[in-house]
Amino acid sequence: MCGCFLPKGGRVLAVKTFVFDLDGVVYRGEQPLPGVADTIQTLRHLGHQVYFFTNNSSKSRPFYRDKLQRMGIETDLDHMMTSGYAAALYLAERGAQGASVYAIGEFGLKGELEAIGMRLVDSDDVDYVVVGIDHKFNYDMLVTAQNAIFRGAKFIAANPDTSFPLEHGRVIAGNGALVAAIKTASGVEPVMIGKPETAAMHEILRLAHATPEDTVVIGDRLDTDILAGNRIGATTVLVLTGISTTKDVETAPPEMQPKIVIGELRELLDAIND
Repeated sequence: MCGCFLPKGGRVLAVKTFVFDLDGVVYRGEQPLPGVADTIQTLRHLGHQVYFFTNNSSKSRPFYRDKLQRMGIETDLDHMMTSGYAAALYLAERGAQGASVYAIGEFGLKGELEAIGMRLVDSDDVDYVVVGIDHKFNYDMLVTAQNAIFRGAKFIAANPDTSFPLEHGRVIAGNGALVAAIKTASGVEPVMIGKPETAAMHEILRLAHATPEDTVVIGDRLDTDILAGNRIGATTVLVLTGISTTKDVETAPPEMQPKIVIGELRELLDAIND
């Protein structure tokens, strides 16, 4: 038997689409968070759709699928969105296939760009600069990106996350720190792709044949996950296992206020039914 459970009183929600962030919601680093696998299994058992959308562009969608499966959470690529994949979709829709790109990022982002036919070039003579988290980011990369933008390359940022949650309560710098450095050096604002921008969220709704009113967005960051969910008109749930805290909620502007706040993901069903 599975560890499935029903919400309080045995009430069952009308069929909904649940969109889960990953880092700080489903896991921290390699550490699964409490009750996540059972909660997701229960949602599916009750007939709900489950999608995952991470702003982390460092890894590929197959990597995240396999990581979730190791944690007892089954999914497929059709239910997985990353900011790297969203960046590739954005560029493909604008005819960037065959264009040259200076990509700051890891294999997840670079693989998505190559998959749509972009040419990765280690030069400042390119059509695009695309920036995702890169743990080997250095001064030479900053200068190459700066000069490429000076020469007219379009500046694309996978996401604005300034921090990133790991195991044991650790937090490290996120892609937003890299983007801020390049923005400062070049004087140019990037086109932002991931959350809180909504294009990828709308793509998930299209794939799910869902409406915003029947969608629940679960995240650990007010300024990305919750803001994106609010912008599309979904029910937003902040889980306090990642970055944002109850103190952050108290001081957040209205557009970043979650509809529901829970301590851990295993509280989700009861909170939704209250």
